This record gives sequence, C-alpha cells and structure tokens, in this order.
Amino acid sequence: MKFRVIGSAADQARVGELNTGHGLVRTPAFMPVGTRGTVKGVFPRDLLDLGAQVILCNTYHLLLRPGIDLLRDLGGLHRFLGWPGAILTDSGGYQVFSLSSLRRVDDHGVVFRSHLDGSPLFLSPELAVEFQLIAGSDLIMSLDECPPWPASPSELDQAVRRTVLWAARGKEAWERLQDSHASFPTPEAGLFGIVQGGGDARLRALCAEELGAIGFDGFAIGGVSVGEPPEEGLRAVAETVVHLDPARPRYVMGVGEPWQMVEMVNLGVDLFDCVLPTRLARHGVAYTGMGRISLRNSSFRLDPAPISSECGCYTCRNFSRAYLRHLLKSEEILGLMLLTLHNLYFYLCLMKEMRTALERGCWEAFLAEKRKRREEFEEGG
Repeated sequence: MKFRVIGSAADQARVGELNTGHGLVRTPAFMPVGTRGTVKGVFPRDLLDLGAQVILCNTYHLLLRPGIDLLRDLGGLHRFLGWPGAILTDSGGYQVFSLSSLRRVDDHGVVFRSHLDGSPLFLSPELAVEFQLIAGSDLIMSLDECPPWPASPSELDQAVRRTVLWAARGKEAWERLQDSHASFPTPEAGLFGIVQGGGDARLRALCAEELGAIGFDGFAIGGVSVGEPPEEGLRAVAETVVHLDPARPRYVMGVGEPWQMVEMVNLGVDLFDCVLPTRLARHGVAYTGMGRISLRNSSFRLDPAPISSECGCYTCRNFSRAYLRHLLKSEEILGLMLLTLHNLYFYLCLMKEMRTALERGCWEAFLAEKRKRREEFEEGG
C-alpha cells in the first residue's frame, strides 16, 4: 500500500492517491459500510456505478459468520463478496467493547461471548491482524481499546496504554506473518494504527506520537462518533491530526454527517466511513444540499419533484417524492433501495466535489459555501 499527496489547500486539506492491491483510491474518500459483507440495500454493481472505491467490512461479525475458515477456503473477502475494489476491515475492537456485558478484557486480549449463540471467543492483537490478512483485506486495522463517552481520566489512560501495547504487538505479528511467506489473498495490504484518548488532547498527542514511533502505513482516529457532542468530536480530530505523519493516510472512524466530513477534510483527513446514509435511507430519510428530509411526511404525498433538483442519481432522475413516499408507506423494498442509492450518491459526490475543489485551488470558496448552507439550514430549523 502506497500513499501520496498530490495537492493541498492553504491549510491542511489535501487530495491524494492511495494505491492498494485492488486499485487506486483517490482521497478524500468515503467508504460505504458493509459490516457483514454487504452494503445494505444495494448491489455491488450499484456501488461501482456510484463511484465507490473502497468498502468497509467488520472482522468481529465476519469472524462469527461465516467464519475465518470459510473465508480462507473460498479465497478471501473479495472473491466471496464479488467486490473488485479495495476493502478496509475494522479489527472488531469497537464491536467487542460495545458488548460490555459479554466480554472480559486484559492486556492479553479480549474474551467475549458471541451475540449469536453465546459461545466463548478470544481476540488478541495478533489474531486480529492474522484474521484480516487471511480475509484478504487491503487496509487492516490494529486492535484497539475504545473507551466509552464520557470516560474518566483513568479509563482514558488505560485505553491509550493498552491501545499502544496492542498496536506494538499487532505490528510485530504483521512483520512475522509477512516474513513467513504465507500465502495471503492481498499481499500488498497496509496496516493502520488507531489513536485513542477521548477528549484529552494530551493523551491523544501521546498516543499519536507512540504509534508514530512504532510505524504504520496509515493512522486512524478512533474514539469519536461514540456519543460525544459533534463539536467535541471535531475538536478531538483537530487535536490529533497535527501529531500524525502527513505522509500517511488519515482515517476518522465512524464519521459522519456531511458537514462533519467537510470540516474534517479541512483539517487534513483522507478517509471516512459511516452507516448514516444507508441506515437513514431504511427509515425514509434522504440527504439534500440543504439538509435531511423525511419522505414519510404527508407533505410529500402529491409532490412531483425529485428528492433534489440538484442531484443526478438514478433515483432523482426517474422518481418523484410522491412515488418514494408511496413505496415507503406500502413497505415496498424498492423504496429503501432507491433512497439508499440516493444517499450513497450524495456522500460519494460530496467526496468528488471536495477533490475537485482541492485540485482546482478553490477550496476556501467551497468551504465557505458549505458553511453558509449549513448555517441557513440550522437557522431555518
């Protein structure tokens, strides 16, 4: 995996190219979330048509079902999913730690019980790396400890200490497995370290610096989008980015709303993932340049307009708000699929717009326009 910055704004915003074993990813980039091996509501061909370059899958869920042995026997995730592009896999740490009543954690790793059948399982930093290599991921995440929000100072201290310890062990396992000449589906994979520290700027700086000393192909910023106020999450990212190697890709995990991604690109972030565009689509909510709208509202019952006259997606080119509302009220699957297509198109187009603004040297004007639109939407309620 190789990354290079090909352009930047006056501040930290930049446009780049991430070369993976399954193609080039132009950044800033958004990764649709396919937690269990599928992005809900769309075909893989739709994702390609929409311009998705990389998708996210989750090690915890795939470890439980279908299982790592099956993935290995069937040639890895790309072949299993029928997805030709790049894949990033989350180590599973966040999911494991969210199961607080089902797990026990110490420096060795995490003992937890499957949420499917209660069977006991063990995940260590070494196994997390090995599982992702066997699955054939292009972008591999180190196992980390994600503290809750709000967390006490002692909880944050413990999470940072353990995250760095596990990162070092995961890196050692990575190097050992690479030297073993084992056959993995994606030998060009890259390993990311994950920065924790909650809202404590000192701890985030410490974690970033210690991970930098260990050495990784990229860095993820974790512990945001875990319930904190959005502005606090933005501040945590700002306090972290300045301590990360500018020659490596930066990935904010689990974010977010369109305005958050614009602000975080302005800080120098390159990669994002979030379930919002697909999850909200399943609840009848669509994104527009002026904010969200709910197509379930009765005000759209006779509305012949598309979701957005500015949008060029398949849904907006062919269907009215009235028809979409009819599908949703009738509980037709097509309604959820059409809204999912629209929302993913909206997110992926936003990434393309940001790349174009950076390449053309008009980032400041682009940023000012997006901030103005957000202010107008918030003032309008």
